[in-house]
Amino acid sequence: MNIPSQAPLHLLHRVSEGTLATLTREPRGFPYPTALPFAPTERHVPMVLISHLAEHTRNLQADARAGFLVSHAADGGVLEGQRLTMLGSFAPAAPEDCEELARRYLRYHPDAARYLKLGDFSFWVMSLERMRYIGGFGAMGWLGGEELDSLPPLSADDESSLCKYFDAYSGRPENLRLLGIDRYGCDLLLADIRNRFTFDYPKLTNEDLKAAVIDCFERQRNI
Repeated sequence: MNIPSQAPLHLLHRVSEGTLATLTREPRGFPYPTALPFAPTERHVPMVLISHLAEHTRNLQADARAGFLVSHAADGGVLEGQRLTMLGSFAPAAPEDCEELARRYLRYHPDAARYLKLGDFSFWVMSLERMRYIGGFGAMGWLGGEELDSLPPLSADDESSLCKYFDAYSGRPENLRLLGIDRYGCDLLLADIRNRFTFDYPKLTNEDLKAAVIDCFERQRNI
């Protein structure tokens, strides 16, 4: 197993949509896959915004176990790209967490504001048990859920503060929007194209994170 460090984590931040596979109520126990947008939480696991009336929501209410698949194939077909299959369970977000989750989700999916206004949609967050990563020939294998990230996450308050700082930063390229920041990289929307900038090593302080994001802006300007 030759999986690059943090490869599953970076893949989760690189894409905006995944496939949620729940277990059907009727006929009982069949996989029910559906494609939908998601955003990574501060702990890098998927959170989804789903309707109370959706079939997959009703499936999760009956059996919380689920799979979640993400893939990225920038330069070829799906078999040449990266894939991550995650196994675990989904649960509704705690009421006290929903406001912060909404702020984070809307940075990644601003159009979702219209769903939140309906009152019929709620956030569900994955608890990860195992995952299988495939990144190319020889770079594949099973990992435990705890292997996704071993560091304490950047707090939601710290991330929001950094995002606000860079929203007003004069050196930010005009066509770049910062979606999220974590200890391993930052998520970007550059000329309406989603991308991920990976740091050379994990950043453990806010000052190091600021310096790394400024470096990202400089690199994007010089492309």
